[in-house]
Amino acid sequence: MGRGGSCFENAAAEAFFSSLEWEVLSRHEMSTLDQAQTVVLDWCYGFYNEQRRHSTIGMVSPITYETTAAPDREAA
Repeated sequence: MGRGGSCFENAAAEAFFSSLEWEVLSRHEMSTLDQAQTVVLDWCYGFYNEQRRHSTIGMVSPITYETTAAPDREAA
């Protein structure tokens, strides 16, 4: 990451938690910690990494990017 005091230091984490709050936490009623954990983990592993398109990696999901674009980068 950048040096201390950089405005880009936490940008990725801030974007992730903003999406989590907007797409999951605001749309589900959870009464127990186990319910909350299940909903968040399902969203992270089932949607965010598998299906959600990310603009910074060419509008593909992270899993698709890792299986298609990442091997090309390692060869270079």
